[in-house]
Amino acid sequence: MPDEKEIIQQTMSRSLSGKDAHVEHASIVAGLDWSLAGARPEGAPHSLFELANHMIYWQEWAVKWLDGKRPKAPKHAIGGWPGKPSPADQKEWEKTMKRFSHALKSLERRSHKPNPLSKRGKMTRFEMLHIIGSHTSYHAGQVVFLRQLLAAWPPPSGGVTW
Repeated sequence: MPDEKEIIQQTMSRSLSGKDAHVEHASIVAGLDWSLAGARPEGAPHSLFELANHMIYWQEWAVKWLDGKRPKAPKHAIGGWPGKPSPADQKEWEKTMKRFSHALKSLERRSHKPNPLSKRGKMTRFEMLHIIGSHTSYHAGQVVFLRQLLAAWPPPSGGVTW
C-alpha cells in the first residue's frame, strides 16, 4: 500500500500530465499542422497557438517559482497571453511545441523533489503543482475542442475512447 508521500507524488504526476483524467497533455498538440495552429474558428477567443503560448508562459512561471525564484505575475491577465495569434511557419510551431514539452517535463521533474508540503509564502509546492496542473488541464480541454472544430482531432496517438 502506498504511503502518503507516494500518494502525493502520484497525485502531482497525474495532475501535471492529465493521465487517467483525459488524453495526456503532451499529446494534445501532436500531429497538428502549423497552419491550423493559428486558425481561430468563428467565435473562438483564442487560436491553438495562443493557448499553447499561454500554457507555456504559466508553466515556465511555475518552474521558476518552484526553483525558489520570485517571478513577477503580470499586472493584467493579458500579460499572461504572450505572442501572436499564429506561428509564422513550421519551424516556429516546432520550437513552441518543444517549449511546451520541455515545460511539462520540467514540472514533472520538480514534482519528484522532496518535501512537497514545504511552504513558500502562503502556498506549498504541492499546491503550486496542483494549480498549474489544473490550469494546463483547463486549457488542454480548449485545445481539444478547437481541434475538434477544425476537424483535426484526435492526435496520431488517438483520443480517449471507450
